[in-house]
Amino acid sequence: MEKADILLLKKYFPTISEKQINSFTEIFDLYKFWNTKINVISRKDVENLFIRHILHSLSISKVISFPENKTVLDVGTGGGFPGIPLAIMFPDVHFTLIDSIAKKIRVSREITDAVGLKNIDTIQIKSTQFKGSYDFITGRAVTAFPVFYNSVKHLLNRKEKQNGILYLKGGEFETELKNFKSVKIYSLKEFYKDTFFETKKIIYLSSEVLF
Repeated sequence: MEKADILLLKKYFPTISEKQINSFTEIFDLYKFWNTKINVISRKDVENLFIRHILHSLSISKVISFPENKTVLDVGTGGGFPGIPLAIMFPDVHFTLIDSIAKKIRVSREITDAVGLKNIDTIQIKSTQFKGSYDFITGRAVTAFPVFYNSVKHLLNRKEKQNGILYLKGGEFETELKNFKSVKIYSLKEFYKDTFFETKKIIYLSSEVLF
């Protein structure tokens, strides 16, 4: 990871520890290595790994600070985004990363093990076939939001109103949300200055509105 990337981490996340910075440096190098063997990030994007994948994933922490001992399910995690960066940022929260594609889950597992992240489980499975109950569910532009919601709603723990779904998505998608009440949309350009984030947003559907 470049020195400029580390400076950006410290700028956007002033309370970040040296241990966390070291972990981000490790995963940066590991993704570069694994992507030469198993293509989980496009060649164009791997050149912008920090901005387009690590920093993008961490934008969720700008919207919500997961309380200790909560559980997060990252659906369609691919190579581990946003799950792995968030797990580094929230070491006292347990993350489960799922994806239907074996080679992508392998990369997530290899990187998790190499860095020694004890708060992550990785499972190869489709969300529609998966069972469990999670306080939060995350995803990153897997599909249209209503499709994503219908594929994961059975996995959301609705016992507490503070829980919910956080979905990273770009472009215009307001028509997708017409049937969802009180959904919140956060524009990432409010958090980051890079032009990549100009059209990137987070959809936050709190379980409070699902009761």
